[in-house]
Amino acid sequence: MTNRPEHIVITGASQGIGEAIALRFAEAFPGARLSLLARNETLLAAVAESCNELGADARIYPCDLTQQETVVRACESLLVDSDVPTLCVSNAGMFEPGGITDTTLDRWRFQIDVNLTSAFLITSHLLPPMLNSGRGHIIFIASVASIRGYPRGVAYCASKHGLLGLARAIREETKEAGIRVTSILPGATFTASWEGTDFPVERLMPAKDIAEAVLGAYQLSERSVVEEIIIRPQLGDI
Repeated sequence: MTNRPEHIVITGASQGIGEAIALRFAEAFPGARLSLLARNETLLAAVAESCNELGADARIYPCDLTQQETVVRACESLLVDSDVPTLCVSNAGMFEPGGITDTTLDRWRFQIDVNLTSAFLITSHLLPPMLNSGRGHIIFIASVASIRGYPRGVAYCASKHGLLGLARAIREETKEAGIRVTSILPGATFTASWEGTDFPVERLMPAKDIAEAVLGAYQLSERSVVEEIIIRPQLGDI
């Protein structure tokens, strides 16, 4: 873990896994700066309020993470407001079912942009100051779909495979510069994307378990890095 004051940047922080990560870090590091990014300003503000009640200094930066202009503005703002990030968690993502014959090009591009391009954009803009400081940690919330295929998950699987490839490439590029890179590969986790399904909640992992894995990876000494963690429901993939 770094000796700098904690400045945690989390994308997709308005709900689900991102919200759980924000709350867990607020609990673990009272007084830490949390920079929270997502499109939904109302939900984002509610998460920030909960984090502040736990003792954190959470600030929100509503933006569309698939658009370079809005990501640049958000990054410029959070770097002015705070020190260089000690951790950037790329969590923004979405799942939309579709097979190879019924996924339109627009829907394909949308999932690639949300799940992969967003991570590229935020990392490409926050990594340079991390490199200049000689330390930092980047965590990508990937998926078990990064290492296996699922029927009717063409765009999602492709995007998550790409995200893992991105993380691995950045790891090799930056390890000599003191940057740690971790990929978390969760299986089925209880979030809004599972609402309305017939699966019992007990069959899905709680989002707070993913947050614990993120925190644990971050808290290792700077001499060690968890490169990849696979987390599955006890009964296996759904």
